[in-house]
Amino acid sequence: MKTAAIAVISPSKNAYSETFIQAHKNLLKGTVHYLYGSSIPYKSDYTKQLIPPAHLFNKILFNIEYKLYHSGLNKPQFALKRYLKKHKIQCVLAEYGTTGAQIYDVCDQLKTPLIVHFHGYDASMHDVLEHNKQKYRHMFSTARYIIGVSQVMMERLKTLGVTENKLIYNTYGPNDAFFEIKKNKSELPLFFGVGRFVDKKAPYYTLIAFSNVLKKYPNAQLALGGEGHLLESSINLSKYLGIEDNVKFPGILTPVEVRKYLSKATAFIQHSIKARDGDMEGTPVGIMEASAAAVPVISTFHAGIPDIIIHEKTGMLCEEHDFNKMAEHMLWIIENPDQAIQMGEAGRKNIKENFSMEKHISKLNEIIEKSVNG
Repeated sequence: MKTAAIAVISPSKNAYSETFIQAHKNLLKGTVHYLYGSSIPYKSDYTKQLIPPAHLFNKILFNIEYKLYHSGLNKPQFALKRYLKKHKIQCVLAEYGTTGAQIYDVCDQLKTPLIVHFHGYDASMHDVLEHNKQKYRHMFSTARYIIGVSQVMMERLKTLGVTENKLIYNTYGPNDAFFEIKKNKSELPLFFGVGRFVDKKAPYYTLIAFSNVLKKYPNAQLALGGEGHLLESSINLSKYLGIEDNVKFPGILTPVEVRKYLSKATAFIQHSIKARDGDMEGTPVGIMEASAAAVPVISTFHAGIPDIIIHEKTGMLCEEHDFNKMAEHMLWIIENPDQAIQMGEAGRKNIKENFSMEKHISKLNEIIEKSVNG
């Protein structure tokens, strides 16, 4: 494909939990205009400028132009339309269905192909789906492609109205650096998890399961990286359970710090569940990174996790809310170190062969090329 002008549109500039979006920004083939700031973007990382004009004179001209040619768009949408037209954008990649729902009219008016990349909550949360019901329906009809990242999500998107010919399954891939991690195993059992402290990741179940492990292995350690509204509750729970000396909450971790923990980890642990509001994972990147690092994964049969973790071969999965079974899996990993190492190596092989970043980006480049070339 000749170098195409692509707009990647995302609500955030660089959210620490959205490494997959940064990969799109940095690795897609073409000239990428990264636009961000809200569901309708107002900043450009490419031009380093605001999309709506900031200078007073330009604002006046913009308002006049808007009154004459708005075509039913609101002002943020109209400003985006002017930007896409000015920079001759040939394809738009909307990160999250909620972003696509706000900009499909803009792309439709410009006849610019729109690809909408769903990631998790945007295909599962009850209020999001209800609020965007009509917009999703129109977006599905006008978008060129809709991307899902798990088999569960693919079925959900079909139910919501996406036709088979537009639906693309394309799970993320970990950064290649995770395949290069060399094990420097901790002397004591070390369980590690990283991600936002939110309802769908249920960190309290991880803590309860770990407290059961400590009854048999009182020197075991647990580190849970990240931030979120359940962090303080999790810290308090560790104190209530009397395990605070065995648990660390290191906060937001850089990729380098994550890799350092993975090099020492006995296993990666995450008890994902479907939250009461419907929120679900897509396919958790942290789990992919851990498996790429040859660390066995202990998690749940939830969303895209069973797509990438093969139960009893590359990790151990339990049903959602079953913290007793999770504790049993943690104990098994401690007590079967040779099999655990083999499980980790099998995970690395599985991710490298089936879910690499190269495969993920290659698929995106392929559908962008199809979209641009008609």
